[in-house]
Amino acid sequence: LTMELSADKSYYIVTDCPKDKTEAVIPDTYNGKPVKEIGNYAFFYCSSLTSVTIGNGVTSIGGRAFADCDSLTSVTIGNSVTSIGNSAFRNCDRLTSITIPDSVTSIGSYAFSSCSSLTSVVIGDGVTSIGDYAFHNCDSLTSIDIPDSVTSIGDYVFEYCSSLTSITIPDSVTSIGDDAFNSCTSLTSIKFNGTKAQWNAIEKGAWWNDDVPATEVVCTDGTVAL
Repeated sequence: LTMELSADKSYYIVTDCPKDKTEAVIPDTYNGKPVKEIGNYAFFYCSSLTSVTIGNGVTSIGGRAFADCDSLTSVTIGNSVTSIGNSAFRNCDRLTSITIPDSVTSIGSYAFSSCSSLTSVVIGDGVTSIGDYAFHNCDSLTSIDIPDSVTSIGDYVFEYCSSLTSITIPDSVTSIGDDAFNSCTSLTSIKFNGTKAQWNAIEKGAWWNDDVPATEVVCTDGTVAL
C-alpha cells in the first residue's frame, strides 16, 4: 500500500494500492504514526481485491475509495471510522454483506449504490444521515433495519431495491427523501416505530413510495393507509 503523510505530518493517509493485490489490511499505525484516512480513489478499480480489513486507527473512508472493486467479497470496517465517503463502495457487485460500526455518523451519497449482491446490511447506532442514492439499485437486498439515530433518509436511497420486502423506520426520522423507495416492487411491509401522528408529521419527498406494493404503514398505535 502507498502511504502519504498528512499536511501536518501527524498521521498517514492510504493513497494507492497495487492493482494485482488480492487482500488489503490497513494497519493501525505506520512508521510509528497512526493511519487515519483512506484517501479518495485509493483502491478504485482494484479488480483483484477480494478482502479488506480496515484498522481501528482509520477515521474516514474517502470518496470512491473502493468503487468498482468487482471481486471484493469481504469488508471489515474498524471501529473508529466516522464517515463513509460518496461512492465509497459503489459498483462492488460481489460484496454480499456489510456491517457499519456504531462510530460511523454519515453514509455518503451512492456509498453502496449498485452493490448487486448485497443481501445483508447492518447499520450502526451512530448513523444520523443516509445520503442520496446510498443503497440505490441494491437489487438483492431483502430487508433493512434503520437505527434510532437516523433523522433523515436522502433522495433515491433505496430506489430499485427490487428484492426489498420489509423496512423498519425509527421514530427519530423527520424526513424521507424524494423517490426514497421508488420501484421497490417487492416491498410489502413498512413498519414505523412511532405513532400515526408522528408518521403523518414526517416530511415525505415526491414519489417516495412510487411503485411500492405496500398499502399501509404499521405504526405503534395502528395503521396509516398509503
